[in-house]
Amino acid sequence: MRYLDDLTPGDRFAGGPVTVTAEDIVAYAWQFDPQPFHLDAEAAKDTVFAGLAASGWHTAGLTMRMIVNGEGRLAGGFVGMGVEELRWPKATRPGDTLRIESEVLEVRVSEKRPDRGIARVRTTTFNQDNETVQVMTANLLVPRRVDATAPAE
Repeated sequence: MRYLDDLTPGDRFAGGPVTVTAEDIVAYAWQFDPQPFHLDAEAAKDTVFAGLAASGWHTAGLTMRMIVNGEGRLAGGFVGMGVEELRWPKATRPGDTLRIESEVLEVRVSEKRPDRGIARVRTTTFNQDNETVQVMTANLLVPRRVDATAPAE
């Protein structure tokens, strides 16, 4: 587990892979985003996607799973304080195998609560062809090590 004090801008962490099936895409869509291009491969042919595509929110959920199970585990979990950027430059498709790369962009100690701070992290999700399917930049609340907050002697 990493604490705020263990993080430095430029640190990188990986996660994944996870493979997406047509069944996964349709099941997610029925529950959360029931649009034709997420539900029916035949109907999706006549849309901007020209075929079945996962909801961006499905891709975001899969990304979160890879973050949580990946190399960059944080003490206290991944507590999001907000997302500055979330975009889907390419659709996730049936059969895609996704992976992530996260980069720490900024680390700062809270002025009001020195036992914690904020890590600004950009996570990019790639498919098996190394094409970017999602980019997310988030601010995460991360605890500090107890000894890091003790007054200097």
